[in-house]
Amino acid sequence: MEKKFLVSASPHITHQDTIPRIMCGVIISLVPAIAGSVYFFGVRAVWVLLFAIVSAVATEALLQFLTKKPITVKDGSAIVTGILLGFNVPVEVPWWIPVIGSAFAIAIGKIPFGGLGFNPMNPALLGRAFLLASWPTRLTIFQTIPRGGTLSGIDVITNATPLNVFKISKDIIANQADLAMQTEKVTQATRAIDQLYDSYAKLFWGNVGGCLGETSAFLLLLGAVYLIYKRYIGLRIPLSYIGTVALLSWIFGGTEGLFSGDPIFHVLAGGLILGAFFMATDMVTSPVTSNGRIYFGVGCGILTVLIRLVGGYPEGVSYSILLMNLTVPLLDRFTKPKTFGKMK
Repeated sequence: MEKKFLVSASPHITHQDTIPRIMCGVIISLVPAIAGSVYFFGVRAVWVLLFAIVSAVATEALLQFLTKKPITVKDGSAIVTGILLGFNVPVEVPWWIPVIGSAFAIAIGKIPFGGLGFNPMNPALLGRAFLLASWPTRLTIFQTIPRGGTLSGIDVITNATPLNVFKISKDIIANQADLAMQTEKVTQATRAIDQLYDSYAKLFWGNVGGCLGETSAFLLLLGAVYLIYKRYIGLRIPLSYIGTVALLSWIFGGTEGLFSGDPIFHVLAGGLILGAFFMATDMVTSPVTSNGRIYFGVGCGILTVLIRLVGGYPEGVSYSILLMNLTVPLLDRFTKPKTFGKMK
């Protein structure tokens, strides 16, 4: 009778992982990409990331103080939001861009819903979407040439990122009937796409232009391996997301009809690796059911390809994940596994 028993609802499985420990693990997984951004784009990358991190932490602490809620910045989630927001902007943006983006992410995308664990959309991506809608030229014009490469990955083209070059060239080839007197332009576009398809190595290592954290697939995959090893993320969302993009870009992403696209280029270019492993897998804004995660990844992949090939932007990762975040309650509801012992 001297022993006291705690009665509580399930689950009763305990684990040593805490929110600060998990967030620390996520930060560690992002270190290779942070180091890569500094190597490829210079010391200015450090300042962009610092402005984003400080803004996120300060905004969360201030709002919690003003609303007389417990200040939770020590859990590290605001730091992760700041890093991911910084990863989604070009290195040459003015200092106030990451400051405003991180502040919006926390003040609009996180705190009003109750803080960590209650936000319906990924705060960092919501901040990026706000910046892209407010200052599109700041977010879509890239001027800093990465160390050892070019913006496009093509030696003779230096004024656009790989996905921008692909979209412009594909549009020229698709409208070549209207460019009958400009055959040279069509020829150049065809040659540009061929050279993009030959730039796998630069896309993999990071010798191409783009946002701070999306250029090096290798460094991002290093961090992803660590997260998988720690079991902080699973493979259902990343594999279904990347697989869907690869399949659809192979079928519809070519310039010579169906099944003429290059899936490897579309997987390595842009922010797909960053989004698939570090943003779509967010514990709060992704489904909890196994089948739901697969459907979530497939939906992200479909929307990404639609935006890339048909939409007005060359990249669609951010918007695709945000839109699919809104479907998570439905996915969890309709993919809920059968209750043990019930026939239906």
